[in-house]
Amino acid sequence: MLKLSKKADYALLALQYMASVQYGELSKARVVNTKEIAEEHHIPVELLAKVLQTLAKHDIIESQNGPKGGYVLARAPKSITIAQVLESIEGPLGITDCYHDKEQAPCEQLDRCNIRTPLYRVQESIHQLLNSMSIEDMMIGQPLIIVESHKAEGVQS
Repeated sequence: MLKLSKKADYALLALQYMASVQYGELSKARVVNTKEIAEEHHIPVELLAKVLQTLAKHDIIESQNGPKGGYVLARAPKSITIAQVLESIEGPLGITDCYHDKEQAPCEQLDRCNIRTPLYRVQESIHQLLNSMSIEDMMIGQPLIIVESHKAEGVQS
């Protein structure tokens, strides 16, 4: 199952919140702190602090020191892609290890693998989709994409 980790989920929530505070029409732009974001989204403060430090290390957000310190987006929300955020938190995105984990031992099935190319196309499609979506898109409040899900034939729930 493809699934976002809690850290990735918290990163996206925090960035969407920062973007709405900095660039939203309803509020005056300001710095936001970890506690404020954690309270708004009911996120553990300690875990969110680590997530925000990681985002700052990857130049997605900037830390503002001082008594009224906190975080701001390092650039406009439209220039921060969902892929950039997820990769900063999770590392390289992929549904298979054989395309991005070069330090791992080669797959035992590599010589006779017949699903490598189709899975690579799926992986590339996902990466292109995530690169086409930005934090600004998350501010709109509308679904970014609508996916119709069909249960695979022969699969029991």
